Amino acid sequence: MQKPLGVILAGGRATRMGGGDKGLLTLGGQTLLTRVIERLRPQVGAMALNANGDPDRFADLGLPVIADSIEGFAGPLAGVLAGLDWAAGQGAETIVTAAADTPFFPLDLVERLVRASEGQAHPLVLATTPRGEGEALKSGGRVNRHPTFGLWPVALRDDLRAALNDGLRKVVLWTDRHGGREALFPVEGFDPFFNVNTPEDLARAEAMLEGA
Repeated sequence: MQKPLGVILAGGRATRMGGGDKGLLTLGGQTLLTRVIERLRPQVGAMALNANGDPDRFADLGLPVIADSIEGFAGPLAGVLAGLDWAAGQGAETIVTAAADTPFFPLDLVERLVRASEGQAHPLVLATTPRGEGEALKSGGRVNRHPTFGLWPVALRDDLRAALNDGLRKVVLWTDRHGGREALFPVEGFDPFFNVNTPEDLARAEAMLEGA
């Protein structure tokens, strides 16, 4: 399989943060987006940023900015579709998505997602972590799924478009429909997919960064 392209999802409305671009908030002297770019870039081929509104506000990042094609803030699946359409134009087979507000995601994200997809006709994998400090894994219990971190096949982009136009919004309903798999990531100290939704989360992220 070709090396996946990377798509950073920054199309949300950040209502719990008071609006605006969460990715442009500063954490330890760098924006969240810069931290996400630095973690994702070594793992993928080309990268793009999914964001709506004026793309010029991201000009200094040097990435193509791709907007949702589905109207009305249709959620992360709309960003995935935008990424798949962009990747199709690049001749790519797959993309890996990462959220713009998640600054500590694993440095082996892509490797684990791709490994979990082996044997799938259409590689489709979501990241998960154990629920309950590893006890979920030991007991075969439930896990936390992180639907903004996944491996997605370009071949299913028209199916996804049709589902979104029919009103589907929940990521796992679509991935389950197509035999999506899960890649389990370890939790060491804190969930690596911790994301910044509120000012309190940003303060917590600062503490996590200092303790790293």
